[in-house]
Amino acid sequence: MSSFEAQIEKSRQEIAAGQSKISELSTKIETARTKMAQGTDITLDIENASLDDVHEHADIMNANIAELILGLDDVTAGFSKDFDKMQAHTGWEKFIKIFSKDRAKMMRQERIRMASIEDKLQDLIGKSDVISAMLTNQLNELERHKEQVQSNLATTLTEREAALNKLETVKAELLALDPKIIELEGKLAAETNPKARSLLESQLAAVNSNYNELAQAEQVSLAESQTLERYIEKGKTWLDSLQNQAATQMVLINKLQIDTKNRVILYDALSKSLKTAQQQDVAHQINEIGVETDKQAQVAMAAIGAATNNRMADMMEGHPDHIVFARKVLEEKVKADERFARRFEKIVEMHDKNAYGQGKV
Repeated sequence: MSSFEAQIEKSRQEIAAGQSKISELSTKIETARTKMAQGTDITLDIENASLDDVHEHADIMNANIAELILGLDDVTAGFSKDFDKMQAHTGWEKFIKIFSKDRAKMMRQERIRMASIEDKLQDLIGKSDVISAMLTNQLNELERHKEQVQSNLATTLTEREAALNKLETVKAELLALDPKIIELEGKLAAETNPKARSLLESQLAAVNSNYNELAQAEQVSLAESQTLERYIEKGKTWLDSLQNQAATQMVLINKLQIDTKNRVILYDALSKSLKTAQQQDVAHQINEIGVETDKQAQVAMAAIGAATNNRMADMMEGHPDHIVFARKVLEEKVKADERFARRFEKIVEMHDKNAYGQGKV
């Protein structure tokens, strides 16, 4: 197993572990929701639903995947060196050239024709697709948990609104009883007739009993509201975390998709440039897909001769659309790279300076 494949496998394991931690936290919050519906105190459950471990693992996982993506960029950039090597004569070809320039040229053309750079590009695109599939799977998992949390939050918010309304009603009833209690206490203090006092005492006792029941209901409603509030705050924090994690996954996926499009263009341009020996002079410029490559390709194609004029004309007629598409992909790549660099600034800086194992960059 190559180091790159080993890193991919490591990323798979980290993503699996990350999904396990996400499920564990969601389960804790879901358990709290069930207990809350049963009227059980959820304080301990909510406190145990810590996001720290999830965030720590997500940072490690994303750093590893970012390294994989940067590694693909390095491999892609390295193709320009392969093109240069292809174009140059080997030592044996240089020796043959002393005796026969044509023979040396034919040997170089045959070597280029048999080169395996196309296979390397296809392998690179395949690795990009593998990483993209891993990230997409993780994104789907995040979205699933996010929908679940949003659904629970919506229900809980409705319940808390009802609890607050109930609490306000109880408070209003308590406030309404205060004047009655004060009035009865005042009458009782001024009344000297035993029978009248007995009646007032009975009325005051009934009002006080009602007041105590309402006060107890207020405490219950307040506790219910506070419990719901704790769950809502934890749910909002977890939802925000899931959204941030999903945003990170989308940045990584976007860059990979744009990079893969760019590699497909590179593959297409390279395969066309390798079809005829007359086009080998432009192979070293494949890394810069654009106007300059187009000019060189047209010069090379013009030299093929009258026998292939019709075929070349067809290629040239379709070329503007190809160039427009290539430019669009390159523009998208620049934007994707900028988003990626902003999200993973420290990783990119460490990668560019080759500062691994040297502490802070």
